[in-house]
Amino acid sequence: MADPTTPERTTAAPVAPEDPAALRAEHDLLARGLEVRLSVDEVRRASVAFFLGLVGVGLCGKLGWDRWGITKPGQVAPAPQHGVPLFLYLCMAATVVALLLSIRWFVSARRLMLEEDARFARFVALRDKLGVDR
Repeated sequence: MADPTTPERTTAAPVAPEDPAALRAEHDLLARGLEVRLSVDEVRRASVAFFLGLVGVGLCGKLGWDRWGITKPGQVAPAPQHGVPLFLYLCMAATVVALLLSIRWFVSARRLMLEEDARFARFVALRDKLGVDR
C-alpha cells in the first residue's frame, strides 16, 4: 500500500523515437495494400446489378401491362389469359434478387472505402514522418 504522504512514482518506460526501419516497412506494406482499391470493384458490381434491376422493373411493368393493361379505344382487346403469369413472377424474382444484391454490394463498397480511407490516411502520415515527399 502506498503511503498517502509521499507522492507516487510512475514507472512508465520512456517513449523511444519510432524506428525508421519499422516505419518504412509499414509504409511499404500499406503501399502494397493500397495498390488495388477493392471498393471500386464492389461499386462496379453493384452498379451493374442495379442497372439490371432497373431493366427488370421495366420488363415487369411491361409484362403486367400486357396481361392486365387497358387497350386504346378502337383497338381489339386480346383474348383474356388464364393461368399463372409465370414469366412475370420469374422476372419479379430476378429483379428483386438483383436489387437486393446491388444494395448489399453498395454497403460492402462503403465499408471497404472507409477502411481504405483510414489506411490511406495512415499512409500519408507515414510519408510525412519519413519525409518521402520533401
